[in-house]
Amino acid sequence: MGWCPLFCKGNMGTLSLVLLLLSVQWSWAQEDPLLPFSEHLDLEHKVQLKWGFNEIQGTILFELTVNTSGWVGFGFSPKGGMTGADIVIGGVGPEGRYFTDRHAGGNSMPVVDQQQNYKLLSLTESDGKTVMKFQRSIEACDENDLPITNLPMKLIYAYGQNDNIMYHSTRRGMKELNLLKYMPRVNPPNSNFFDITMVNFSVPAKQTHYHCKIMRAANSTFIIERVITNLDLVHHLLLYRCPLTVTEPFEAECYTGVDGECMETVAVWGVGGGAFEFPEVAGLPIGGNVEDFFYRLEVYYNNLNKSAGRVDNSGLRFYYTSELCQHDAAVLMTGLAVAPGYAVPPKAKSFLTYGLCDTAYIPKVLETPHDLQVFSVMLHTHLAGRKVRVGHFRGGKQIDLLAADENYDFEYQEVTNLGKTKPVKLGDKLLVECTYNTENRSTLTWGGLSTSDEMCLAFLFYYPAMNLSRCVSFPDVTSLGSAMGATDLGTWLYMMFTKTWNDTSTNQYQQTLKRIDQLVVVTNSNNNGSHNKGTLPDLSVIPSAPCMSGCATKSLALLSLLLCLAVQWASL
Repeated sequence: MGWCPLFCKGNMGTLSLVLLLLSVQWSWAQEDPLLPFSEHLDLEHKVQLKWGFNEIQGTILFELTVNTSGWVGFGFSPKGGMTGADIVIGGVGPEGRYFTDRHAGGNSMPVVDQQQNYKLLSLTESDGKTVMKFQRSIEACDENDLPITNLPMKLIYAYGQNDNIMYHSTRRGMKELNLLKYMPRVNPPNSNFFDITMVNFSVPAKQTHYHCKIMRAANSTFIIERVITNLDLVHHLLLYRCPLTVTEPFEAECYTGVDGECMETVAVWGVGGGAFEFPEVAGLPIGGNVEDFFYRLEVYYNNLNKSAGRVDNSGLRFYYTSELCQHDAAVLMTGLAVAPGYAVPPKAKSFLTYGLCDTAYIPKVLETPHDLQVFSVMLHTHLAGRKVRVGHFRGGKQIDLLAADENYDFEYQEVTNLGKTKPVKLGDKLLVECTYNTENRSTLTWGGLSTSDEMCLAFLFYYPAMNLSRCVSFPDVTSLGSAMGATDLGTWLYMMFTKTWNDTSTNQYQQTLKRIDQLVVVTNSNNNGSHNKGTLPDLSVIPSAPCMSGCATKSLALLSLLLCLAVQWASL
């Protein structure tokens, strides 16, 4: 088990773009996979909020714990006060549980909403603590609700000493948090950092260049100070762990030497990306026997103007602490294998490609495989990419969309937190679907490394770590040629280059790629692979959950009033 890293920072110049690998708690706490985030809303730590979300289904889950045996209130405020606030109030009184969705017009008793858009899941009171677990839609469901946005929001809370819902006195407060892009502010003890960067690399005067540098991972005494580099040139970078067979430093254009053996992804950064966090129980392994490995830094330079004489020092900065995490985390590359043997037709408005990861084959390359707890993902295509989806299948049926970006932007790629930890069991299948638009292209777009080529990948961040590097697929070339009437590779290439591409021929080609056998490849850290045949399942878009609904009638307000009166009467 390695050291627990705190930060992994993109060395991208004065703007200081940050890839933040962060362990939230320095303990052996057990994480609820549905509630991975946690913050105390007050300085005295009497009010704790846990939450998780599912952007695919459009829902967010909360668990509020307050040190009181009275009523508790929680809500969202436009400016931090009562006016315009969207509030829930609940508790456990002499007559049982009570819970209502309300809104506030000012500094007065919040009014019960006609439409109840929060769903109570559990509400308990014991040992002087009240725990209220509830769910709502991310979007606003009526004029009295506030939407959950990906910007910082002002969260308000209040509570009473008993179940008589009245003025809270000083038992209230406000805290601003970004619930959907959460990044805790912590000052971890005994932290250090080291850098893995290019050093005075002269960027070639060509549009696309992948440069690789193999080096040993540093320890806590090895520090390279960050310098100003070229934000306009560096598009994305990856750090790979090399197998033990790689024993010497190396630097050259990528995939021209021994660097091609280093394929176990450790860290990823893309232009437009910001901060993301590890769950509190996991961290990237650094130290121990891991320091025996060499690492490959891959930097992708997108030199649009083919400028000459540019010098770059980009890379990654890792902060770490001597505290050990409960689990080591890792990154698994999934999707369509990067190779020139597949093509996207020109003039296509919406063309789909697929990459299949069949986890049933992981035991063929590992002695002690186990399930994956996936908490973050980075989706990746090139310029023609418009959408990326990752379907999750179990027992032959789709159970979820693990991740999705319906408006993919090549210039804005980031590691996205899934909002909750999603278990991928051995035997599950993951299907990466990419949608391309080539309406402005007159020739075929091939799979490959260049910006003008295409990729279809999903990097899955998970724990506990396994010695895996890839779980990808590729259309079986023999099956594809046969289905298209080609007897050999040369004939197939001739057909592809001379075909008249229109809506009909493009759709036929897409259906053929979907129907034929796929070569499914799973590779471990030592580049030992399992090659098997597979077929692609059908991917469906999972609709967002409808707005939470309760007893959306006028009688609810009356019922709430009667309950409050009953509680007050019982307390006399």
